[in-house]
Amino acid sequence: MCALVVGRLHGLLWAMAEWGKHLAGVEGLVLDISGVLYDSGGEGGGVPIPGSIEAVKKIKTSGLKLRFCTNETQATRDKFVGKLQHLGFDIGVDEVTAPAPAACRILKERNLRPHLLIHDDLIPEFADIDRANPNCVVVGDAADNFSYKNLNAAFQVLIGLENPVLISLGRGRYYKETDGLKLDVGAYMKALEYACDIQAEVVGKPAKMFFQSALKEMGIEPHQAIMIGDDIVNDVGGAQHCGMRALQVRTGKYRSVHIKYALHSMQMMMKTQDITVACDLPSLTQSLSL
Repeated sequence: MCALVVGRLHGLLWAMAEWGKHLAGVEGLVLDISGVLYDSGGEGGGVPIPGSIEAVKKIKTSGLKLRFCTNETQATRDKFVGKLQHLGFDIGVDEVTAPAPAACRILKERNLRPHLLIHDDLIPEFADIDRANPNCVVVGDAADNFSYKNLNAAFQVLIGLENPVLISLGRGRYYKETDGLKLDVGAYMKALEYACDIQAEVVGKPAKMFFQSALKEMGIEPHQAIMIGDDIVNDVGGAQHCGMRALQVRTGKYRSVHIKYALHSMQMMMKTQDITVACDLPSLTQSLSL
């Protein structure tokens, strides 16, 4: 699979010509949200990336199928989409693939009763889940709830189980808010993995099943879709592992100095020279005449 890192206008025409040969047969786009459409945080809950609202509108009128695939776990899907709508985005709840609903399906299917280490605003997603006498731990982006006390409580549940199960709603290292980069759930997931000598089950990007769920909703095959995100590991790497094409924008958490390290850590058949340079999402949609 091929990846494109999208930059600014100086390299746009060259990069899109380079990328164009990979667009044949594309029927749908899968968009990350945080770092691609908006930066979270602040009094209003976030700030749209300039031109992104219009870019979503263009994609929706282009004839391409569109799905939003997010690892957002600081709010229920309904409230998260409501915030995006308030910011001006034309997005419906049924267009968004998110980790918490997927995790709930897994918990029910496997009769798992979770101890939750998540953000308070996400708890309503688990209202129908039995949490008595927990036999697993679910960890999400708990933000200020990631205290020593709460992490240790999750550790004590896991270490006391004969067959400990840790379900992580994503494994991102960090993400961008309006006031800078923030540690993501992956850092805390790794702490619990190390302490308990276990491996977490990831629900969310970059899990293959998560991307497959989004593609199923769109009714297309992996080779017919392009993933657009700001995370070289979870967006680009995860999509490629699923058989999709992928594109990284230079907004959100993007940092050029992190690319070589990230590619090495992915242990994927993907080379730095395979990544070309172009623009952000609004410039991309313009260059594709969407």
